[in-house]
Amino acid sequence: MTDLQTIILQTIIKNEDFCRKVIPHVKSEYFENEKKPVYELILSFISKFNKVPNVTALEVEFQSSAALNRSDANDILSCIKSIDQGEPSDTDWLLNRTEEWCKQRAVTIAIVKSISIIDGKDKKHTEGAIPDILSKALAISFDTNIGHDYLENVDQRYDFYHLQEDKSPFDIELLNTITKGGVSRKTLNIVLAGTGVGKSLAMCHFAADNLRQGKNVLYITLEMAEEKIAERIDANLLDVQIDQIENLPRDTFKTKVSKIREKTQGKLIIKEYPTATAHVGHFRALLDELRMKKDFSPDSIYIDYLNICASSRMKGLGGSVNTYSYIKAIAEELRGLAVEFNVPIWSATQVTRSGFGNTDVELTDTSESFGLPATADLMFALISTEKLEGLNQLMIKQLKNRYNDPTQNKRFVVGIDRSKMRLYDVEESAQTLTSEDSGTSDKSSSHDFSSFKI
Repeated sequence: MTDLQTIILQTIIKNEDFCRKVIPHVKSEYFENEKKPVYELILSFISKFNKVPNVTALEVEFQSSAALNRSDANDILSCIKSIDQGEPSDTDWLLNRTEEWCKQRAVTIAIVKSISIIDGKDKKHTEGAIPDILSKALAISFDTNIGHDYLENVDQRYDFYHLQEDKSPFDIELLNTITKGGVSRKTLNIVLAGTGVGKSLAMCHFAADNLRQGKNVLYITLEMAEEKIAERIDANLLDVQIDQIENLPRDTFKTKVSKIREKTQGKLIIKEYPTATAHVGHFRALLDELRMKKDFSPDSIYIDYLNICASSRMKGLGGSVNTYSYIKAIAEELRGLAVEFNVPIWSATQVTRSGFGNTDVELTDTSESFGLPATADLMFALISTEKLEGLNQLMIKQLKNRYNDPTQNKRFVVGIDRSKMRLYDVEESAQTLTSEDSGTSDKSSSHDFSSFKI
């Protein structure tokens, strides 16, 4: 009776379409006994000649390979001859069965590796690698899509244009306008501002609003303590001035938090890491641990903030590594994490020294690396002046926007309540001041811009 592994080998060499679909996903370690070296011979032949071998070619390759000296050489040769005897199976059925088999084999191998790590036989990995090994095995999937045919895939493209995308909306009207309803999954979104202007305030406000909407939120801080971030979110959600939270009686405080719990189905997890020590490898391990121990998968991730993360690919600044390459690497890794876990990621960055006093911030005012705005999907600056502070307002300027045309609503103002760590919509009449406050009026201006904080 022919087993599945033999059927797969038979169809690979007799059906080129099937071969091209499965080769990227099927590893040689999935095969057992003599079938493993046979599959390795097939892979080697395809790599050398860019075409599928027949049995005769495989026999010749085998005779000149190191496998000829193996103790099971006769079994390998018999296996090669046997795969010439059957007929190629139905492609759709076999693709489905091959995918299931790959998943089963991947999980089995992952379990064996995990046991080896626990027993101390694997010296290359620690027990912390086990969740990643198992999650990769469980994620095995055949992606048979080889590209979008512009002329042929008209219906799919039209349906995509009218697809209701899963977004995380804002409670600020103009932020929803410029992003067409909120930020998308698999994106990196950046807030640019100077010290004390409101980077962490904005991210805490967005995180609190996500929780209010019933979403799961992960807030990673490398700057402030977990309790300090929680305090800011308390001020926002409990509608209490931040300097008065500590004066609330315990029962009152718990009652207010209970009311928040009753109104949302989401959770908010805050995790602190030491400055400049954590990278996406740590974040990935945290996400795996939260999923296994708390059944928690975030809908949004906030990282406060990007410039004080570490890179998982570069060991640190110095030598041949400069700030441009290092920060760009961190940005790329965070965006990759957003794609991997299908979530929007928010982070922040500082302005340069010259940008700190600039009344009209540009992308070039991004501190340390221009590679960050090159990677981000959405990037906007927060701008504060004495006049805006007196009105309890903050100006937002779009710097980069992959969601919409960034020239529309290029600048606008929002209300800010620093005592409650909150942003809010302002009257439409307030938007007429944005050109004057940004120093970009068509009329020549000789304003003193020394009061601007960016």
